[in-house]
Amino acid sequence: RHQDDGNNSVTNIHIAYDNSYVVTSDREAFALWNMEIGEPEGFWRIDEASIRDIAVSNQGRGVLVGRGNGKVMFFEPKTGRRLEFLGHQEKINSVDISPNGFYALTGGNDYVAYLWDTRTAQVIHKFEHSSRVTEVALDDEGRYAFTADSKRAARIWDLSTGEEVSSLKYLARQRIFTTVIFSADGKYLLTGSPSRRINRWDVKTGEELNEWRVTPREGSKPASAVVHSVGFLNATEIISESSNGKLEKWNTEN
Repeated sequence: RHQDDGNNSVTNIHIAYDNSYVVTSDREAFALWNMEIGEPEGFWRIDEASIRDIAVSNQGRGVLVGRGNGKVMFFEPKTGRRLEFLGHQEKINSVDISPNGFYALTGGNDYVAYLWDTRTAQVIHKFEHSSRVTEVALDDEGRYAFTADSKRAARIWDLSTGEEVSSLKYLARQRIFTTVIFSADGKYLLTGSPSRRINRWDVKTGEELNEWRVTPREGSKPASAVVHSVGFLNATEIISESSNGKLEKWNTEN
């Protein structure tokens, strides 16, 4: 529980790659939880600007906090070390962190996503778009980055070179993504959207391989649901969590 008055929703959740810690946030504060015992290890309030997105590295070593004023904070709960990344000019929409906590990927309304070093705040790669960057994601094995904007550009980048690997191929004039994850082998990308869609893509080519539609939210007219999270269960099955209140499982071979 973040607030006892019930008026401040938990808007962001991120689980560390090693499943050791989870960080949760509402608009004004974030908490770090120990997954083994289910108890919080700290609760911090942000007064300067609203929290837009969060991420946590293995063993809870580092927490990344993207804010509405364009600043990104990297915070080490165990040492108290705090670093501010000031590269963005407008509000942050999405953040991700590498499992070791050394690298951050952040995207904002300034049409840019940055890959930067959390030890020095030095920019490693700059990924430019023609509209605001709405979603970013790092491959946990350190091979790729994903960035998408509010119009029709969704790209996969090589982290070692900063060069584009592929651009997702779709016909829609606009495509918004709400959740993104790379498969463990780096071959596939899984995305969710506000339009009930789940899609699996080929990382190397950007081609769409599968599409599924989650169950609509009960009573919604027209039938709708937002896909909040997706994941790979194994080589042939994926799962999704949506605003319909359901966890659903899908087979990639059907």
